[in-house]
Amino acid sequence: MTIDHVLLTRFNLPSKGPESLIRAKQGWLMRRVELFERYTIPSVAAQTVPGLHWIVYFDPESPRWLLDRLGPYVSSGAFTPIFREEATWREVGADARQLTGARGSLLITTNLDNDDALANDFIERIQRLARPGETRALFLERGLICCGGRAYLRRDRDNAFCSVAEPWSAEPRTAWRDWHTMLRNHMPVISSAGPPAWLQVVHGENVSNRVRGRLTDPSRHQALFPGLIDSLPRPRAGAVAVDLLVAAPLRKVRDGLRGVAKQALLILGGKHALDRVKLLFHLQQR
Repeated sequence: MTIDHVLLTRFNLPSKGPESLIRAKQGWLMRRVELFERYTIPSVAAQTVPGLHWIVYFDPESPRWLLDRLGPYVSSGAFTPIFREEATWREVGADARQLTGARGSLLITTNLDNDDALANDFIERIQRLARPGETRALFLERGLICCGGRAYLRRDRDNAFCSVAEPWSAEPRTAWRDWHTMLRNHMPVISSAGPPAWLQVVHGENVSNRVRGRLTDPSRHQALFPGLIDSLPRPRAGAVAVDLLVAAPLRKVRDGLRGVAKQALLILGGKHALDRVKLLFHLQQR
């Protein structure tokens, strides 16, 4: 089995809903570039599997300074930039075909946000889950969330680092076929546990991400994320105990209530209803 593996990243595509408010903030793009350079690019470069393709989608109206700053990465072949006002899953499939030449027997596409990172064996582990001739959504369940100088171990069966493996014989649906939480509505799903496979960086401009999971010692995971979490201090034993007994259960209850409310909105009003609620929330925060 030969594999064409393509990472997909939305950098600054024009967006509607609550994300548009975040993108309109002064300095958003500069801070996003800093996170991209600090976490995302090094994590892709550290992958143990060669021959990886990476498409990064940009707004056609992107400022000149952004293109100049990221130009060296493009010149070195780190990623392929594509400029679009939007990128549907059908367009993404066509882009993947053009980039790879569809030479492999299987296509795997993986979503990677531009402020997140992958463990250095992420691609290798995802490819081991793929099966010849079969279409599957693939998830590595465990990851790290970094916030405020601390690392949290998180298990998420339908996380944003979703992948889709599929033969080239049909029109590719790709990892952007639907929200990562809804891919199981379109195809069978394979989820794998194991050590942390991804890293989310929670900062003030996240739309959906927040601290989840339980406090962990980042030094246990440094080998998987070379150079990315070395500066995080080891938490004291007391802090770990308090988080395990008090803070983590409270976060679990909070997330459970959010999940119930989100599911109810999706059932009653669909995706647009959920987007409207998020938009109202962010308007109130301004």
